[in-house]
Amino acid sequence: MKILDRYINQLLEKSTPKAPIWNIEKINQGHSSTWNYIDGCMINAILELYQITSKKEYLEFADTFIDYFVQDDGTIVSYDPLEYNLDHVNAGKTLFDLYKLTGKEKYRKAIDTVYSQLKGQPRTSTGNFWHKKIYPNQIWLDGLYMAQPFYMQYEVEYNNCENCQDSYQQFLHVYDLMRDLRNGLYYHAYDDSRQMFWCDKVTGLSDNFWLRAMGWYAMALIDTMAVMPDSMKAEKDKLGSIYKELIDSMLPYQDEKTGMWYQVVNRGGIHPNYLEESGSAIFAYAIMKSVREGYLDEEYFKYGEKAFYGICDTYLTEKNGELHLDGICLVAGLGNTEMREGTFDYYMREPIVQNDAKGVAPLILAYVETLYKKKNS
Repeated sequence: MKILDRYINQLLEKSTPKAPIWNIEKINQGHSSTWNYIDGCMINAILELYQITSKKEYLEFADTFIDYFVQDDGTIVSYDPLEYNLDHVNAGKTLFDLYKLTGKEKYRKAIDTVYSQLKGQPRTSTGNFWHKKIYPNQIWLDGLYMAQPFYMQYEVEYNNCENCQDSYQQFLHVYDLMRDLRNGLYYHAYDDSRQMFWCDKVTGLSDNFWLRAMGWYAMALIDTMAVMPDSMKAEKDKLGSIYKELIDSMLPYQDEKTGMWYQVVNRGGIHPNYLEESGSAIFAYAIMKSVREGYLDEEYFKYGEKAFYGICDTYLTEKNGELHLDGICLVAGLGNTEMREGTFDYYMREPIVQNDAKGVAPLILAYVETLYKKKNS
């Protein structure tokens, strides 16, 4: 799609490591750039685009961006592993490819820097990583994506698979704790202590099924399975079964016209619920990739493809020569303040923005999957 190529190039031309145009949170806050998961998502997508297109400008952009933060000794500017924030692990996933593609030893050292966080990350009673040190005893679906693909890949490539089972078990606990047996959807978060104001005091669960959180979880499953060792075939098959159940549970909620999904997945008919771009793009990517990887049958591809083209038709627009991607929920979480209580109204009042990487990056990844399909057909 030439329009997407134009859009991607537009974003890259206007972005530097100090001021990426796609990080709307930083822009709105007036903060300088830091090591963060949002940029990590975008650079990962650019690297995937390089893998399929072999266009050197994509690799050069990604290398320049990450190089800006990584010091020669492997420390990372603005990143403190002792904050124990799983979001900060996400950008570490870019280091594996960049080390292999560039040979820069500092990237290899930085991989160890990020891994040092996981070695000390606090855990729930089930052994799952806390989402953040400031959110004690909490598991968020988001955190599975932020940390587990990195964790599994590190164990396979650099630690002789010593803790691969630990990563695998964390997925099983989420499946047991956070999945609603009635509809197969997953609640956004779980409080092991039952202390947070937003959780059910019996189950520990938050109230709603937030689209992007379930998307993060779907990506976590797919991307972790992709790096699991051959010796874990039974475990990979189990995660594949969990993943297929998730997709089968999501398809009845897919919008018939656009192929997208709603911000609160199971309440599509309630105003002001809306078709949300980022979570829809994540599922478009996950479904198409999982068909390519053999985790879903070929017949599923059409559902991901429909979502991809539906997003482009619905939310990718041009004004005064500039392309814009709309319909992106800026942020949603279960916070320590009553402003982030996890109700339906909460998910509705979070800002909807344009061109944020949380929506752009998965759309690029979905685009990459259409290119693989074209290449392999």
